[in-house]
Amino acid sequence: MGTAKIVLSVIVVITALLLVAIVLLQTGKSAGLSGSLGGSFDTYLGKNKAGSADAKLARLTKWVAFVFMIAVLVLNLI
Repeated sequence: MGTAKIVLSVIVVITALLLVAIVLLQTGKSAGLSGSLGGSFDTYLGKNKAGSADAKLARLTKWVAFVFMIAVLVLNLI
């Protein structure tokens, strides 16, 4: 059982670091009040392309978060 805890702990640490890095790489979703009043206008198609880097990072964030949650739950059960 000691080896399983060590392996799961390493997985938790690696996924936590990956999750932080992926979230920091993503761009902000809103420009706030200054962006809406400043006249910057993005179309729906321009912001939400399925093949864009932000969309890939969002998908990767979901998968890494899922692996992180499962690893933490299994680590708590051991």
